[in-house]
Amino acid sequence: MTPFDARLKHVPGLLAVLWQHRSGHWWDDLKIMVRMTRRGCVRAVRDDTRLAGFILCTGPELHALYVHPKAQGKGVGRLLLLDAKRERDRLNLWVAEENAGGRRFYCRHGFAEKTRADGARNDEGRPEILMVWPPERRVES
Repeated sequence: MTPFDARLKHVPGLLAVLWQHRSGHWWDDLKIMVRMTRRGCVRAVRDDTRLAGFILCTGPELHALYVHPKAQGKGVGRLLLLDAKRERDRLNLWVAEENAGGRRFYCRHGFAEKTRADGARNDEGRPEILMVWPPERRVES
């Protein structure tokens, strides 16, 4: 599996992966996915049968990393994250506080918690954690 730049023809597959994890307003999801794909912000991976996962980054901001449930545990998420790291010297992401599996995944890949927020800034209103890579070094005086 090799990550590739998603094109407009991949949008249905990208949305199929996204909707395996969350339900949203399909029209809003479609508009955002088309816009981000056109801007070259979406990288994807295929397995033998389907689009297996995607990552959406703008600059250092990692906005989304989703893997189809049937492709989980096969290195797709790791592959997409390593691909994003190769292109950037730092990454930031917000992860839901309740998403313990996601937090463990990012910690295994070198991310560290920077701060927490009460959820006022996200659509779901759920507490979240800002994680950064590489971890910021603290200077002792």
